[in-house]
Amino acid sequence: MNEQFRPVRTLTVPSEDLLDALEPLPDGFRAGVWDLVGEPSGLTYGEIDAVVLPYAAGNDWGEALGRVPNLRMIQAQTTGYDGLPELAGPGVAVASAAGVHAAGTAELALTLMLASLRGVDDAVRNAQTGTWGSRRYRGLADSRVLMVGVGGIGSAIARRLEPFEVELTRVGSRARTDEHGLVHGVDELAELAATADVLVVITPLNEQTRHLIGRDVLAALPDGALVVNVARGAVVDTDALTAEVVSGRLSAALDVVDPEPLPADHPLWKAPNAIITPHVGGNTEAFVRRIRKLLKEQVDRLARGEEPMNLVLRGPWA
Repeated sequence: MNEQFRPVRTLTVPSEDLLDALEPLPDGFRAGVWDLVGEPSGLTYGEIDAVVLPYAAGNDWGEALGRVPNLRMIQAQTTGYDGLPELAGPGVAVASAAGVHAAGTAELALTLMLASLRGVDDAVRNAQTGTWGSRRYRGLADSRVLMVGVGGIGSAIARRLEPFEVELTRVGSRARTDEHGLVHGVDELAELAATADVLVVITPLNEQTRHLIGRDVLAALPDGALVVNVARGAVVDTDALTAEVVSGRLSAALDVVDPEPLPADHPLWKAPNAIITPHVGGNTEAFVRRIRKLLKEQVDRLARGEEPMNLVLRGPWA
């Protein structure tokens, strides 16, 4: 740690249950409760070093954080951190909750694939009318799966795909070889899409990945291909995807959309070849246990004067 910065000795969490999860606190460390809506309890604004953000969509906490004159770090409860560096401002570190949501998001990615490829959505609709709609569906076995994103959640998805006997091709920010084999670069994406049965998106949202899955990539996918997005909605061009899905050429299974929430009159809602879940990928009971464990470990590190885990913007630890 850079010694010109004082250690982090105080932190707020957005709820009493998270405060309880931090007990017992390390010697000399103090914690309070602040949901960034009301006033902090247990600490004054001037005493707060670090803030754990609420688990909620949106980055509308700028005004609240502006009341903290000595803020050194913000801790997200999400894996994604788009918008948080701008929210933090200069000199403030940002840490993500990488790893906490990997299992939940990966299991939803598999659920969306299987539900769409095995016609579970059709079966649910047919049940409303008592229709016995037996037909042959593609299925996941022997499918060519193209996955964009090779981080922690991407790796969790890849592990869960192994028993399903698919042909998996992975794409990262640049071409390379890792411990699992070849990773293609994004410059190959449109070419690779031309032979994919399933396109899975699990890459972070940043300026390089915004609308990465655009008209050219979607147009390259074969007729009948499935697009699964469990990353961030804006990684995919919504207008381009909607045109392909509404036409019936492609199917979609989406946990994230752009905008969120998707307007009630948006045509994707009524598309029979689209499944939409309301951004719940990592929001399982496992999340509760795992975020408590991460925050406890983070507080212990901070109390020891060590660099925090999962830094995505280094701030004082540069």
